[in-house]
Amino acid sequence: MHQLLANAAETGHEVYLELPFPAILFGVIAMSVFLLLGAITWSYRDVANRHDHKTSNNAHH
Repeated sequence: MHQLLANAAETGHEVYLELPFPAILFGVIAMSVFLLLGAITWSYRDVANRHDHKTSNNAHH
């Protein structure tokens, strides 16, 4: 590998890593993951209030 890089440097060619898909897709995937995690977090809102009867000491239920 080192010899390949040395040969590329001598001939003036740049060595670069080709991405498996377009760069914009990395942002789209990241945004999708964050939106999914946000939706999961949002779905747990008000859970403590729904189960308040389990922690209260009164005998209403």
